[in-house]
Amino acid sequence: MAALKRRSGMAGWLGLGAFLLSGCTTVAQVTTLADESCKQKMQEQLESILTEEAEQADIAHRLAVNTTVVLATGSLGPRPFGVSSPSGADYSFFVQRKSDGCLLRLYGRRKGFTQYTNNLTSIATRPLEGCACAE
Repeated sequence: MAALKRRSGMAGWLGLGAFLLSGCTTVAQVTTLADESCKQKMQEQLESILTEEAEQADIAHRLAVNTTVVLATGSLGPRPFGVSSPSGADYSFFVQRKSDGCLLRLYGRRKGFTQYTNNLTSIATRPLEGCACAE
């Protein structure tokens, strides 16, 4: 019984440590989507991730174009954003600012009753070369 209590105590500390480490990742906003090369890179990287997640190529392309247009038209601030596919899958993304640039990160997906979230290491990450971002 004492060993079980020690294990559950260690699990609590590990959970707390994971929670505190997750605070190190901050959400950013791409600030140069008006620049055609940055806009194109964002679109390509979104499409790449969606294709990797088994979306059909034409659907992945359309979703990437539409999402990039929405992100470029308004200043939504630094926040996660979602992409919903006609396949029934919903994807959760965020942009992370790094010293050498910006990263596009897929951190969650849901399809039907199946949901997977990984906000510590992300499910997929792509660099947004040529883009600038701010927290």
